[in-house]
Amino acid sequence: QVQLVESGGGLVQAGGSLRLSCAASGRTIVNYALAWFRQAPGKEREFVAGIKWSVTNYEDSVKGRFTIFRDNAKNTVYLQMNSLKPEDTAVYYCAARSPSKPVDEYDYWGQGTQVTVSS
Repeated sequence: QVQLVESGGGLVQAGGSLRLSCAASGRTIVNYALAWFRQAPGKEREFVAGIKWSVTNYEDSVKGRFTIFRDNAKNTVYLQMNSLKPEDTAVYYCAARSPSKPVDEYDYWGQGTQVTVSS
């Protein structure tokens, strides 16, 4: 079992930055695919960014503004968010996919952290 705990959310003005952290415990996640998702009020959860080994991919609206990276020594994945916009307001969740799972089927989820961007 893997437990994921997010932190780093908060209130920020448009144009500002936040760094989200997701610390994993229970087992090493070095060979897990990791991702960040978000869910805004009244909307479905959407993929934001993912990383598998050192390969990253991003949802189009965050490309060039958000960066996902991992620190395997700390068993932690991060999401650096720059040039934040009000439309980035959402609850952000980190997720982990064990090597045996199909692509896009994440089996571990954090509890979420709120990000609010004011205009």
